[in-house]
Amino acid sequence: MLWSFAYLAVRGLLALVLLLGRSRRSKELEILVLRHELAVLRRQAVRPRLSRADRAFLAVLSRSLPRAAWACFLVRPETLLGWHRRLVARRWTYASAGPGRPPLDSSVGALILRLARENPRWGYRRIVGELKGLGVAVSATTVRSVLIEAGVPPTSERAGLSWRAFLRQQAATTLACDFLTVETAFLQRIYVLFFISLATRRVEYVACTSNPDGGWTAQQARNLMIQFGDEQPFRLLIHDRDAKFAGAFDEVFRSEGCKVIRTPVRAPNANAYAERWVRTVRADCLDHLLIVGRRHLERVLRVYVRHYNEHRPHRALRLAPPDRSTPVEQAELPVLAERRDLLGGLIHEYQAAA
Repeated sequence: MLWSFAYLAVRGLLALVLLLGRSRRSKELEILVLRHELAVLRRQAVRPRLSRADRAFLAVLSRSLPRAAWACFLVRPETLLGWHRRLVARRWTYASAGPGRPPLDSSVGALILRLARENPRWGYRRIVGELKGLGVAVSATTVRSVLIEAGVPPTSERAGLSWRAFLRQQAATTLACDFLTVETAFLQRIYVLFFISLATRRVEYVACTSNPDGGWTAQQARNLMIQFGDEQPFRLLIHDRDAKFAGAFDEVFRSEGCKVIRTPVRAPNANAYAERWVRTVRADCLDHLLIVGRRHLERVLRVYVRHYNEHRPHRALRLAPPDRSTPVEQAELPVLAERRDLLGGLIHEYQAAA
């Protein structure tokens, strides 16, 4: 195209030199004849096809003629202006990256698929939280796109609890407790008493027994106070109206300056944080194990509570575990993750490889 344009330019300059030697009258007569011939041809011929060199030549000449004289061209003025804009765009176009976000690193995509396939109960945000613990920052939308492209179906979304708004303002100094029951492989019922902080979502204390009378619950309350020491951070305790929470149990907390709030009758949502932890520990752990006895259950809960407090991400904590005070630094790609199996491979923890 460049040589064709140069040829046309030289040819036009030579024709211009020859025209300068002719008289003005001869030129005007020739222009009149050419215009008439052009009008005759336009009535008879179809629309001509112009090459790139023809378009460039006409676009350059159009910048030297006044707008009133553009009627002599075969095309409309808008077409000439469009050809000229293309020439300018070719002149000032530089190499640049393509539009849109940069593509996701293949190692991150493979890691997302690995987490989803090894943990079928994890949803998009749960995978995002686990990746955040490894130093990989991705969004839930990115995880969803990777899983859909790979044909991995999503997990069912869980509805939130509505009683949270009532406790939000006092959550910093509020402790909740409740019982859950576990049936062993030999059909023995074991009761689990746990305490959870509403502000940090941290499980503070867990104890198991097959005979949860008032004396036992009061002793567990004393053990919890001893664990806190002089810096007892809670001022409110929430529990239901279970008869196992006897007067001696409440008196232990009142003596430490902690007010006891008993939920209404048959209103489990009033103790929503404790009920939510019961659902979590069952879905993540207890529903997938056969418990032999109390000692076995204590060992399982000890491992799971450590995982829950130190590793498992929480939505209310911006997908960080309760015991993590500093954010994880951004990892360099490609990401290498090491897996640690808990409870015989039921729970997986991932850490960035050294």
